Parts: sequence; structure tokens; C-alpha cells
Amino acid sequence: MLMVDLRDLQRGPVETVGVVSPDDEVLQGLGLDLTRPLDVQGKLQATGDGEVYWRGAVVGEARGTCRRCLTEVVVPVDARVEVLFSTDPETADDPGVYPLGERATHVDLGPVLREELALTVPSYFLCRETCAGICPRCGADLNQGPCGCSAAESRS
Repeated sequence: MLMVDLRDLQRGPVETVGVVSPDDEVLQGLGLDLTRPLDVQGKLQATGDGEVYWRGAVVGEARGTCRRCLTEVVVPVDARVEVLFSTDPETADDPGVYPLGERATHVDLGPVLREELALTVPSYFLCRETCAGICPRCGADLNQGPCGCSAAESRS
């Protein structure tokens, strides 16, 4: 699924449907804690001489720790991806274009998925925008209400 034979494009657009497991090598080193495999769906099509366009979606869930209160958080992963692959050497420096070798026989969607997930999944998680965090003095979860030490400090 992550590798598409370019010869298949001669018959028209190619549907790309697959699953990427949390331990897939394409995700190694990203530090993602996925709760389940990622669903990948899209369509790859030739758009011109030496150009191939992929439009797809990557859907799943990632788990992390709220940076304020340290509770576990599960967030949705929903990346909408539009990518151009090109054999044109003039597009080599364009960050929106993936290079495709002049004699390429396949398109590898793995690097695209890796990059999009690195950009989509947050580096830091929040359980909610209004998270009060934990008390730096006693470690109480301030989302549950004020702690005893903060009340004592405000009286002094």
C-alpha cells in the first residue's frame, strides 16, 4: 500500500487503502504512541509528464501526557494530505514537492506519511485548553480545585 507501481497509473488513478501499524518502521523514531493502527486512504494519479499527485487521509489516535496536569490524553490523528511527486530537478528545493527519480518505477508514500504525522501530532498534549495543571509546591491537581498550600500562601 505504501509503495505504488507507476505502471498502474497508465490505467488511471490508483486507490491507496491500507493500515500502518504502530510499530511500522516508517514511524520509528517519531516518538508517537499510537493507540491503534493508522488508517490510510487516498488516490494517486498522474498529473503531467513526470508528475504524480497523491491526495489522502491518515486517521488514528495518539496517546500522550498532558503537559500541565500529567494525566493521560488520547487525541485524534486526522491528517489530510496533498502531495506532488516530480521528476523535475528544478523542484528539488521545493518543500512541497517530493523528488521522484527519472527512472522511478514506484512511488513510496512512507516518507510522506512520516512527515505529515510529525507535523500533525502535537509535540505536547493538553487534556483541555483550560487545564489548571498541578501545584508546583504540593503536586495537587488544580483541576480538582484549589490545594491547601495555595490557600495558605494567599493568606500570608
